[in-house]
Amino acid sequence: MANEKLLHDLIVDHLRHRLSREYREIQVNAAGNPDLVLANHGLVLAVLEVETESGITPGKAEAWAGMAHSGPRLILMVAKSSKVRTMELLWQKGIADTVGVGTYEIAVTMP
Repeated sequence: MANEKLLHDLIVDHLRHRLSREYREIQVNAAGNPDLVLANHGLVLAVLEVETESGITPGKAEAWAGMAHSGPRLILMVAKSSKVRTMELLWQKGIADTVGVGTYEIAVTMP
């Protein structure tokens, strides 16, 4: 569980830096959902939620549905190996067409 928290925080920090070129105002929400709020000129354009493999559950899909219907575009970042399961949950909740899904993976190559 501690490793998943570390991975989650690493992905959030990486995305914050990477998306800073496209969004002038990025708010990190360490206390809850969503993980990142992406805005320009005071207008919230999207919210981003990072999920680890254990966080992809039907209960979490309920929270995604709430965020998807709250206004700005919802973007989920999930482990590459969990994308199919995530899409299945999004289809079950009827929000697959309104939620963007991105993936991440950690690759370690040894010589």
